[in-house]
Amino acid sequence: MDFSECYQHTCSAVALAAREGNHSLVSKLIQKGYSADVSDNRGWNPLHEAAFRGSYECVRTLIKAASSSRRRRDYVNSPAHDSTTPLLLAAQKGHARVAKVLLRAGADANRATDDDTSPLFAAVSGGHMEVVELLARNGAEVDRAHSVSRWSCLHQAAFKGHAEIVRLLAGVARVNAVDDFEITPLFVAAQYGQRRCLEILADAGANVNCQSHDLATPMLIASQEGHLNCVEALLDRGADPNLYCNEEKWQLPVHAAAEFGHVRVLERLLAVTDRVCDRGAGKVSPVYSAVLRGQAETLRVLLREGYSPDAQECPAYGYSSPLAAALCTSAMSFEKARSDVLCFFLEFTNWKMLPPSLRLILSHRQAESTWNQQQQFDSPPSLCHLCRLAVRGVVGSEALARGVLARRLPVPPLLQDYLRFADAFAPRHLPKQRPPGEREYLGYDGPE
Repeated sequence: MDFSECYQHTCSAVALAAREGNHSLVSKLIQKGYSADVSDNRGWNPLHEAAFRGSYECVRTLIKAASSSRRRRDYVNSPAHDSTTPLLLAAQKGHARVAKVLLRAGADANRATDDDTSPLFAAVSGGHMEVVELLARNGAEVDRAHSVSRWSCLHQAAFKGHAEIVRLLAGVARVNAVDDFEITPLFVAAQYGQRRCLEILADAGANVNCQSHDLATPMLIASQEGHLNCVEALLDRGADPNLYCNEEKWQLPVHAAAEFGHVRVLERLLAVTDRVCDRGAGKVSPVYSAVLRGQAETLRVLLREGYSPDAQECPAYGYSSPLAAALCTSAMSFEKARSDVLCFFLEFTNWKMLPPSLRLILSHRQAESTWNQQQQFDSPPSLCHLCRLAVRGVVGSEALARGVLARRLPVPPLLQDYLRFADAFAPRHLPKQRPPGEREYLGYDGPE
C-alpha cells in the first residue's frame, strides 16, 4: 500500500503559487476570489509560503489583500501549528526585504514558536546579519532566553561563531547573561573554539573568570577541548589559570589539559600555573590527571617540566600515589605485558600489596605460563626492599636516579647501588645513574 499521500502538504492554489514565487498568479487567483488564508496540514497559509520562499512581491500582494489594518496585523502574525509565523520563516532564511515589509505591516518581532525560538534567535542562528540588525531596531528582545537551556541570542551567536553578530549584540545585550547552568556567552565561545567571538566579548566587558554552576571556567573548558587559541586569548585578557574549578578534586585548567591529552595547551599553562598543586598537601597533582586517563604524552611533558612522579596522596581519587593509580587502571596492560617487562615493573613495588584485581591477573598468567615469575615475587618483599621503597617515597625517584644523593650517604657503594635499584636496571642494561654531562634519567621507557 502506498502511504506517500499521507506526507503531502494539502496546499491551496494560492499557497502553491506563493511557494513558487509567482506573484502575478497569486494576484489573479485573489482577484478571482480564491482565499489567501487557507492553511495546509502544517498550519501554513500562503503568506508562510511566500515568506519562506523570500518572494517580496508575493508577500506584498498577500498583505495588501487583507481588507483592514487589524485584519492585516492578524494575518501577518498568523501562527502555524507549531506557532511559526511568517516573520520567523523570513528571519530563518535571511530574507531581509520580506522581514521589513512584514514588520511594517505589524508583525510581532517577539512572537516565538512552541520551542521558544524567536525571529531574532532564528536570524542569529543562521548568521543573517542584516535581519538581526533589522529586528534589533524594531523592538526584538535581545536578552530573551530561548530553547531548553535558556540561551540568549548572544549565546547562540558565540556558539555559531558569527563574530560580527556577536559584536552587534554585545553593544545592546547583556554580555554576562547566563543560561540555566550559569554559562555565559564567553564561556560558550571558549568551549567551541570561537576565538574572535571570545575576544569581542571580553573586550566588551564579559567576565573572563566567570564560573558555571559546577565552578568550571572558560579557561578550564578551553583547556579541556584543546583550544590553544582561546587559552592564549584568555591569558592575554587577564584570565586566572589558578582559579579553582573543582574544590573537591582541586581541578585547574592544567589538569584538564593533562587529562585530555592536549600537549600544546599543557605546555602553555605550565608556565603560568602555581606549582603548589605538584606535591602540596590536600592538592591534586596533574600527574594524576594524565595517569588516570592514560595520557602518556602529557605525562612525559609533566615529568620533563619537573612535576614529581611521587605526587602527594590523593584521597579524592582513592589512590596513595600516581603509580598506585596507574596500577589500578592498567589491568589490561598487566594481561598483555611481556613477562620481562612485568617483572621489571614489579621490582619497584611492594608486590604483595598489589590490588586484588592485579594479583588475580598475575595468578592467572602464572597458571597459563605467560608470566615467568621470579623467585622473590613468590614471597613477601625483604625488609631491605621495603626500606628502599620507603627511601624512594621520601626523596623521590628523580633524586635517586641522579645518584648524587645516594653517593653522599655514608654507606658502602654496594648499598648505594641497591638504593638506586641497580639490581633491577643492570640485568636489562639500563643506566642506574646519570653520567656527568648527559641528560637526566627520568625512568624506564621500555625496550627499543
